[in-house]
Amino acid sequence: MLTIFLSVLVLSSTHQIKKARDNVRKFPDEFIFGAATASYQIEGAWDEDGKSENIWDRLTHADPCSITDCSNGDIADDSYHLYKRDVEMMRELGLDFYRFSLSWSRILPTSFPDKINEAGVQYYNNLIDEMLKYNIEPMVTLYHWDLPQKLQDMGGWTNPYIVDWFADYARVAFEMFGDRVKYWITMNEPREICYQGYGANTKAPRLNIKGTAEYMCAKNLLMAHAKAYHIYNEEYRFSQGGIIGITLSANWYYSETEADIEAAEEAVQFEWGQYANPIFSEKGDFPPVMKEKIAAKSAAQGFARSRLPEFTPEEVEYVRGSADFFGINHYSSYIVYRNESMATYHEVPSYYDDLNAVIYQSSEWEHGASDFLKVVPEGFYKLLTDIKQKYNNPPIYITENGYSTYGGLVDDDRIAYYRKYMDAMLDAIDEGCDIRGYAAWSLLDNFEWMEGYLERFGLYEVDYESPERTRTPRKSAFVYKQIVRTRELDWHYEPDTDVMTIDEGY
Repeated sequence: MLTIFLSVLVLSSTHQIKKARDNVRKFPDEFIFGAATASYQIEGAWDEDGKSENIWDRLTHADPCSITDCSNGDIADDSYHLYKRDVEMMRELGLDFYRFSLSWSRILPTSFPDKINEAGVQYYNNLIDEMLKYNIEPMVTLYHWDLPQKLQDMGGWTNPYIVDWFADYARVAFEMFGDRVKYWITMNEPREICYQGYGANTKAPRLNIKGTAEYMCAKNLLMAHAKAYHIYNEEYRFSQGGIIGITLSANWYYSETEADIEAAEEAVQFEWGQYANPIFSEKGDFPPVMKEKIAAKSAAQGFARSRLPEFTPEEVEYVRGSADFFGINHYSSYIVYRNESMATYHEVPSYYDDLNAVIYQSSEWEHGASDFLKVVPEGFYKLLTDIKQKYNNPPIYITENGYSTYGGLVDDDRIAYYRKYMDAMLDAIDEGCDIRGYAAWSLLDNFEWMEGYLERFGLYEVDYESPERTRTPRKSAFVYKQIVRTRELDWHYEPDTDVMTIDEGY
C-alpha cells in the first residue's frame, strides 16, 4: 500500500510542476512578499548595551557542543551593528515587508518592565525607521524562542505567572513600536517551544520532561498569547490601527494506508491543532481527541488527573478568536501509521505515546540539507485547504517557507523548492483560501539552532570567516526578486547574477 501511495504522490506532484511550467501564474493584486529572520539567529551582540542572558545564551555557553558545530549566536550575522546592510538587501529584493523578532532580554534586561533598556529599544527603532524610509513594512514577532534566562529559572512557560510576564513585555513593545508597526505576531511556533524545549531536548531549554511539561507549556502559552491579543485589541488597536495574530508550525500528515486515515487526522490535531483549535475553531479548547486520549492514558498510568491541563469555560472563551490572522510556518510533510507495535514504540508517558502513532518521512522524497526538509509541495496545498475547511477560511500569512543547503551561491534546488511551493500555494488561492502574504525563510544565512551554521537557509550567503559578515546574494535571491517585482511565478526565468541592484522608486 505504501508503494502505491508514494507513486500516486509523485504523479500528483509531477502534474503540478508540469502545469506550472506551462503557464506564468499571477499572484493576487494585494498579495505581499517578504522575508523573515529571528533575533537570536542574526543579531549577535549577545551581551552588549545592557542586554541580559537568554536561554540560548545559557545553552550554547554551558554546553557548546550540544550544537552540532559547537557554535553559538554571540556574533551570528552581527545584525545588531549591520542592520542598514540588512535593509539594503530588503531593498535589493524589493520586499513589501520584513518579519523579524524582538529580543525580550534586550528590551527588558530584568525580564520585567521595571527597567526598559533604551539602547535595545533604540536598536529596534533604528531598524524600523530605516525600513519605513524605503516603504518596507515591519512584521514583528514578540517571541521567537529566546526566553530571558531569569524567567526560565522560575519555570519559564510551565509557570502560569508567565501569562502576566509576557503581557507586560507585549505592552512595552506596543508602546515603544506600535505607532509604526502594523503587523504583530505574538508567538513563533508554539509546538517547537513546548514540545521540543520542554517535552523533549531538541531546543532550549532542553528540559526533556515528556508527557507533562509540554502540555503545561501549551496552556500557559495560549493564555499568554490571548492576553497580549486582548491588550492590543482593547488598548492599542484603535489608535495604532494594526493587526495581531500568531504563527504556528504546520506540516501536512498523510496516512500510510487507508486504515491509517484516522491516525493521520489525529496527528494533525496533536501537532498543530493543539494550538489552532483553541484560537480558530468555533468551539475553542484543545481538540477533543487530545483531551480524550490523554485523559484515558493518564488514568491508566495512575495519574490523579489528566496530564493535559484543562481550560475553564471562561478561559476557552478568552482564547477563542484571539487572532486577526493565522500565521503559518511550513516546510514539509510526513506519513503516519498505527499498528499493534505502538504499545512498545514510545516512552511512557510521552506526547507520542499519547498520540499512539508513528510519524516518518519517505526516503524517496527529495530532500534539503535539514533532516526534516523533504520536498512535498502537494502537502502544502492540502494543509492550506484543510485550514480553510476546519477554521472558516481565516486570513493566512505564510510567515516562513524555505529550503536548506550546505552553502554555495548557485542554489537551483532552493529555487525549485520555492517555485513548487508557491505553485501549490497559488492552487490553494484558486480554491478560495484567503492567503494574503508570503515570507521566504530566510533573508540571510543564520544560526540554525541545534545545527549551528552548518545548514543554510538564506537568500543571501553570509561569510562567517569575515569580520564584516559579508552578505552575498545567491541565485535564489535574483529569482525571488523577479517574483516580487513582476508578481508572477515564471518557471522559465533565468536571472543574470552578475550584480544585484536596488530597484528605482525606493
